[in-house]
Amino acid sequence: MGEKLPAEVISADSRQVYKYMDIGTAKPSPEECLKVPHHIIDVVYPDQTFTLAMFLEMAKKAWEEILSRGKIPLLVGGTGQYVWAFLEGWEVPKVPPSPELREKLFKEAQEKGAEALFRRLLELDPEAASFVDPRNIRRVVRALEVCLTTGKPFSQLRRRNPPPFRALILGLTLPRPELYKRVDRRIEAMLEKGLVAEVERLIKMGYSLDLPSMSGVGYKEIGLYLQGELTLEEAVARMKKRTRNFIRHQYNWFKLSDQRIRWLEAKGEACAQAFELIQAFLREEGC
Repeated sequence: MGEKLPAEVISADSRQVYKYMDIGTAKPSPEECLKVPHHIIDVVYPDQTFTLAMFLEMAKKAWEEILSRGKIPLLVGGTGQYVWAFLEGWEVPKVPPSPELREKLFKEAQEKGAEALFRRLLELDPEAASFVDPRNIRRVVRALEVCLTTGKPFSQLRRRNPPPFRALILGLTLPRPELYKRVDRRIEAMLEKGLVAEVERLIKMGYSLDLPSMSGVGYKEIGLYLQGELTLEEAVARMKKRTRNFIRHQYNWFKLSDQRIRWLEAKGEACAQAFELIQAFLREEGC
């Protein structure tokens, strides 16, 4: 698609930001990046923090630079929070992470349970219940971190200012059984490309499985296999199960009933249909 248009891609994938993590994140190849420039890929090391505020700052800068070159910015990806934060104009508090406080909160979650940590967040910020998933411990910890550091509710610091542009939002979907079959083939392809060697290399470089970057699907499971805690078959089975759970989670971010999204079946004429929709949108915008 990007090759047919004078376009550049802004990645909205929270895993592709990490260096050295290529196969497990399905990162575009160097050859693909030469054909169509990609932004917000390989911007931090696996042991560095990457926040929503950092993404928004980089995405806005990339968007403006792409437009200044007379090209079309394509926001592509995966991470629902990143996509909607950019398209809806979220203003996110730029509170730097506190490693000591985070460690304390994660320890509290381990000792008392994730639900207890979430209840503590709601005591400080009841409105957080509407946008913080209690199962996402890292998200709960971040919200608590902001509350405790600033003394203000996290929800109070999140504002929305509609961005100065209109966007065409395209979504790809498939019937769930077919989607699961593709997932299985994708995981098998990653293993064939060398996912085990990639994870082994990361561990040898000193990147712990406890890092947020290493918690992604594939990295954690293959890491446990390399440590002898799982067989390869068990690791692959866990990867497939976690990916199916991730798919269900994605449909919470991108609902089939959302009228803002033009849904296309991810097969057959999907590319041609998307290209036609984009051309029609550009004509309406006078581009």
